[in-house]
Amino acid sequence: MNRREAIQKTAAGASAAAFLPLSLQTNSSEKVISSNELKGNINHSVCEWCYPDLNLEELCQVANELGLVGIDLIGPKGWSTLKKNNLISTMCNGAEISLTKGFNHKNYHNRLVDNYLEHIDLVAEAGYTNLICFSGNRNGMDDETGLKNSVKGLKKILGRAEKRGVVIQMELFNSKINHPDYMCDNTPWGIELCKRLDSPNFKLLYDIYHMQISEGDIIRTIQDHHQYFGHYHTAGVPGRNEIDETQELFYPAIMQAIVATGFKGYVAQEFIPTAKDPIESLRRAISICDV
Repeated sequence: MNRREAIQKTAAGASAAAFLPLSLQTNSSEKVISSNELKGNINHSVCEWCYPDLNLEELCQVANELGLVGIDLIGPKGWSTLKKNNLISTMCNGAEISLTKGFNHKNYHNRLVDNYLEHIDLVAEAGYTNLICFSGNRNGMDDETGLKNSVKGLKKILGRAEKRGVVIQMELFNSKINHPDYMCDNTPWGIELCKRLDSPNFKLLYDIYHMQISEGDIIRTIQDHHQYFGHYHTAGVPGRNEIDETQELFYPAIMQAIVATGFKGYVAQEFIPTAKDPIESLRRAISICDV
């Protein structure tokens, strides 16, 4: 599964009206969450790729109605639309080659370093903070070699990131279901990389869905290692769908654990809606996570 592609229609058979903000649906009288109703303990965001039937302008309208601070995984081409709607790119992208070709292989370093040095400047000049990166797949490589290669490549960009106030964040994926052979598929490997780099401008994007599949023990991991986590993603397990009672994770407790660490970053919803009204699913997810 690749978030750059429309994996599936957001809600099979749903009408176009179902993807509009609730206030634009003439047949809907339900009140949506607004920013002044949120508790303010969580900075809420949403990932664009989960809503392929909405263009960015439409998703911005939804985000504003639900009180979100921004949208995740938006690169430079989308920033003007975000700014027009008083939103931010809570996790910037566009510097990566792909999810499978990352810093663990030295043959990608030249291209990655050039890309990231350019994008670090773009992110800083736009007034944003977070820029995503990936380990890449193993392709037969052992963990130690992957760590050494990643350190070598990332050190070439971290000086610029530190100078410009940009945080490079490597996402943790599961390699069991969604991203076979991905190297950064467990928190110990990612934390070891953080320790070796020893920079406040390198963090892990802790994807709750992926790490539940890979290793579980979500709350304890957040409590014990939160200093290495700079961003969080959500989704229901199994299936990567709604985070309601249909799945095994209890997100209110997870969010309470995140808040208890003093986290001031962003939590982005990254589930694929299956309900007839995907925006209602998102509204409910924000309510569940707003502890």
